[in-house]
Amino acid sequence: MYALYSYILQGNMDSDLLDFYNEIFETNYNLDREEVIMHIKKLKELDKFLPPSSSFFILSDTPNNNFPYVSKNFVTNLGLDPELMNSVGVPYWLGHHHPDDLPVWMQILQDLMAYTLTEVEPEDRKKLSYTWTFRVRTAADNFVNLFEHMVPMELDAEGKPVIGLAHITVVGDGEALPLKCSVKKLNDNNEYETLLTKNYSQILLSDGVTNRERDIIRLLALGNNSKQISQKLFISPHTVDTHRRNILKKLKVSSTGELVAYFTQQQLF
Repeated sequence: MYALYSYILQGNMDSDLLDFYNEIFETNYNLDREEVIMHIKKLKELDKFLPPSSSFFILSDTPNNNFPYVSKNFVTNLGLDPELMNSVGVPYWLGHHHPDDLPVWMQILQDLMAYTLTEVEPEDRKKLSYTWTFRVRTAADNFVNLFEHMVPMELDAEGKPVIGLAHITVVGDGEALPLKCSVKKLNDNNEYETLLTKNYSQILLSDGVTNRERDIIRLLALGNNSKQISQKLFISPHTVDTHRRNILKKLKVSSTGELVAYFTQQQLF
């Protein structure tokens, strides 16, 4: 088991992580237990008919920081304990996230919640669908990639999602995949429209870019060549070309066009 899970078992999990999670989902919602029981009953009825597969369901209860229901394929795919998902809840689940992915996953949750509360009208929030990717360690001590599709089932008085149903699928072969998220809304034609997409792996990649390199990328995006950039930044064309080669090597992209494209799409300037 890696360190974070050990801390959780010992009751020493970094309180900042749990505080951050609790801050994202902070609510005064008075949870109607009958509503949760009704959702669980329906899910259990559905689960009886589902064959073994690479997908499973989790019902999240953010006011109580736990997962009162996980479907049988949760055990099939991950070998983790459904009872601990309910009794220990969020610390148990976070303790199995890949340590490199966990802070990014937290940021994804915060960004999606902020987007929901500031950009989506309250009456539309139950029509939303969220997706994100992350890795967890299984009971067999190996990491698998998960693609989570979450839909809100209950909102609090402020319109914040507090009960959600996640449909999670194991994807890939355990290799590190880009950490992405999206928000979609069901329109009047019962079709999902994409409201937001974000690739956090690209954003993290850009964190290693210096201010000078960022200036050069911005000027390249504006259509400047090396000579023009050198004049604007008061450096030699040779220095500009050296920066360009270093940027491509650092970010592992094959061309200036590819470099400019993802910085522009992700609004990283």
